[in-house]
Amino acid sequence: MSRPADRRFDAEFFEQYYGNPETRVADDVDAARLVALIAGGTRYVGLRVRTILDAGCGVGLLRDPLLACFPGARYTGLEISEYLCAKHGWVHGSLADYAPRGRFDLVVCHDVLQYLDDRTASRSLARLAGLAGGVLYFSALTRHDARHVADRARSDFDVHLRTGDWYRRRLRRGFRHLGLGLHLSREMAPVEWELEKPWR
Repeated sequence: MSRPADRRFDAEFFEQYYGNPETRVADDVDAARLVALIAGGTRYVGLRVRTILDAGCGVGLLRDPLLACFPGARYTGLEISEYLCAKHGWVHGSLADYAPRGRFDLVVCHDVLQYLDDRTASRSLARLAGLAGGVLYFSALTRHDARHVADRARSDFDVHLRTGDWYRRRLRRGFRHLGLGLHLSREMAPVEWELEKPWR
């Protein structure tokens, strides 16, 4: 990464990728669709969501839809950008070092870890297992995505591109994959029919 996080993730960065309709990578419609997926999976496994961690919450696109789906839940936005923490009141910090008092029923880590080097990303993935007591929604831009899926005009490619297997190996230590980016803490054991499980 060419610039430190406190200067890279400034007002200009977030205006380009989240403010300007010509260059933004996501908007409120995308956020509502993603949260509907997360909420559906979370409810299906029978998890009552009282606490939510949005790790790398950015401008907070997911906050309102998450709270609408889980009324009464306590939302915590964790963000490395000093600019956004000052603007929105998020908790300032890195996922690799974040150590709250308790765990969260639902953790969302959406398109964050590609910004971290291998060592810090590995530490962050290990922290996720300790933070998520129920469901984790996880996504990150991979090498395959960068080559075949991502919109090159709207995506930030100043990132660390790794294989999907790199992430899967580390996520398996603390989670069972449910599909569509949803992962279940290994401490939970809901009823799963054979054909509902991810295919190998």
